[in-house]
Amino acid sequence: MSDFVLTETRDAIATLTLNRPDKLNALSYALIDRFLELLDLIETDEAIRVVILTGADDRAFSAGADIHEFSQSVARGADVAMRDFVMRGQRLTARLEAFPKPIIAAVNGLAFGGGCEITEAVPLAIASERASFAKPEINLGMPPTFGGTQRLSRLAGRKRALELLLTGDVFSPERAVELGLVNQVVAHDQLMPAARDLAGRILRHSPLAAASILRAVTRGLNQSIAEGLLIEGEQFARVAPTADLREGLDAWIARRKPAYPGSWSAKAAV
Repeated sequence: MSDFVLTETRDAIATLTLNRPDKLNALSYALIDRFLELLDLIETDEAIRVVILTGADDRAFSAGADIHEFSQSVARGADVAMRDFVMRGQRLTARLEAFPKPIIAAVNGLAFGGGCEITEAVPLAIASERASFAKPEINLGMPPTFGGTQRLSRLAGRKRALELLLTGDVFSPERAVELGLVNQVVAHDQLMPAARDLAGRILRHSPLAAASILRAVTRGLNQSIAEGLLIEGEQFARVAPTADLREGLDAWIARRKPAYPGSWSAKAAV
């Protein structure tokens, strides 16, 4: 089970690799469970400040759910399928969406179904020129179940999302950029360097500020502007008495680079 998601940590960046290359990194129940365990560990690890997520081999980021396993749950009834499949997948994408440290998806190949839903859920994504995307659940006679009917429409708009959801058509990484699903497309051999470069540009800044920004955007996205502004103000109020803000202001006034003190866990608890 521990091999379903590979981990490597270097320079405050944890790289998680979905590791079922013979199954195009399909999301089995065991893989999802291990993924969630690792996110729990990373959240409290003070040495890790950014996460990069990718897939093993060059063919796939993730082909989506393990259909053979899922079909067995369906055969046992809707309640079992909801418990074992739908709720498990929704827990994963909700965890990714609300994670307090930045997560960058490095989409190295096809990202279909659940793989596309993971890309929708994480805050940042870079795609290889070889990547491809699809919402193919309709080909199975079902809607997406890991949040794909909700997040894609929020990213791309109702009509553009529905075209993809109702046809199941494959779309290019360039189209994914247009839809707001990924931030940029790069040459395949530049995918991980580009992801690490983006991570490095984030690491220059206060981890507390990063967590506050992630929290404000995620919580405020589906609220009214008035409610969103209250959330934004709340996040500032948490940051205002901290050493990070004092250091940031002092560094700006002194025309020097800030050196942020304290640990991630202490800051996140503020």
